[in-house]
This record gives sequence, structure tokens and C-alpha cells, in this order.
Amino acid sequence: MKLLEGKTALITGASKGIGRAIALKFAENGANIAFTYLSSIEKGQALEQELEEKGVKAKGFRSDASDFSAADQLIKDVVTEFGSLDILINNAGITKDNLLLRIGEEDWDAVINVNLKSCFNTVKAATRTMMKQRAGSIINMTSVVGLKGNAGQTNYSASKAGIIGFTKSVALELGSRGIRSNAIAPGFIETEMTDVLDEKTVQSWRDAIPLKRGGAPDDVAEACVFLGSDMSSYITGQVIQVDGGMLT
Repeated sequence: MKLLEGKTALITGASKGIGRAIALKFAENGANIAFTYLSSIEKGQALEQELEEKGVKAKGFRSDASDFSAADQLIKDVVTEFGSLDILINNAGITKDNLLLRIGEEDWDAVINVNLKSCFNTVKAATRTMMKQRAGSIINMTSVVGLKGNAGQTNYSASKAGIIGFTKSVALELGSRGIRSNAIAPGFIETEMTDVLDEKTVQSWRDAIPLKRGGAPDDVAEACVFLGSDMSSYITGQVIQVDGGMLT
């Protein structure tokens, strides 16, 4: 039996990068997949078809997780379409990097809203269904910079640190209802965003990592499969670093 057979997972921001890898890995493990996208319409449609070809039910929703009302409606639509919601993965995120003296209020608010407020929106909406089921796994995507900070990323680091506090608090509130809440903190993961960097810079980052390589999106996806499956049934309130030893 596949690890996620019969489960329904919702993944926000899944049209590319880590989110896409999670969706595909979950489908390979038998989960039915609901996912969101916003601007990448063609990529969202292509992913839906690719997931269905793996023999699972899949549906993409064009939805903004940072919008409270939209997130509430999203959860209702997913439950109506799939009949349940077993795993929620808050993966949607953006960066608007700059030094503190140069960050405008608009860029600060945008990063906090998309990265952190979206977790509040979706988890709050999903809690009703998971409490009725007396089961559920919530996985929030944080970052190593949420643990150690990073120059030029005060907004991003603050949003990711907030996710950690939120995740642990949810674990304490909902554990008695059979709902688990954990976070994953990726390190240097090589995606489309890193492809535009020059090779010398990328190699210097790889050399600084104990495992001497950047992570792949599948490395994060495998950790999500573990946290979404019954293999992690006694794990909640934790932050799992997927960083090759970068932050040790």
C-alpha cells in the first residue's frame, strides 16, 4: 500500500518549484491532490493533467491564500470536491529582499501576508473539517532563515520565524483532537529561482554545506510525505530542517 493512499492533500502555491515537487510526490504515494496557483495559470493546468496521469484525483484552484475570505472558500470547495481534507501544506510564499533601511511598508506587508497570514487563513478554515474527522496533518513551510535570520531579508525572516511560532501553538491547541502541526525548514534548495544565479555563487553556497550540495525539491517533498503519512503519527510541534547540515 502506498504511504498516502486514500488521503486528500491541499498544497498551496504548487504550480512550480518545491510545491510542484510535493504535489507529484504525494500523487506517487497515492494521495488525491488539491492545489492552488495564482499567476501561473498554464503551469497550474499542466500540473493538474500530470497528476491525473498518475492515477489520482487532482484539481487546481486559482486562489490567493493571503486573502482570508478566499482561503475560507477554498477549503469549502476542496472538501466539497474531495469529501475530506487530511493534509494541508502551506507552501505559498514570496520574497521581496532588501536592506531594512530600503524596505518599503508595501514590500513588508506583502511578504508577511503571503507567507505568514496565509497560514493563519488556511489553517483556521481547515480546522473545522479536521476536528470533525479527529485527524489531520498540517505542514507549514518555514525556512532556515526563520531560525537564524539573514541580512537583507528582515521581512522574509520575520514571516518564516512567525510560521514556527504559529505551528507550535497550533500543535498545542489541536493535538487533543488528533491534528498534528509541523513545519519544514528548507535550506539552499536548487529551483528555477536559483537557476538565474551565476555558477560561482551557487558553488560557493554548495561548498559551505556539510553535505556539499544544494538540496533538490524532492528532498523537501520526501519530508512532507513523511509528515503527511502515518509514519509520523507521534510527531507534532516540530521543525524539520531539510538543509544538508547548513544550520547545525
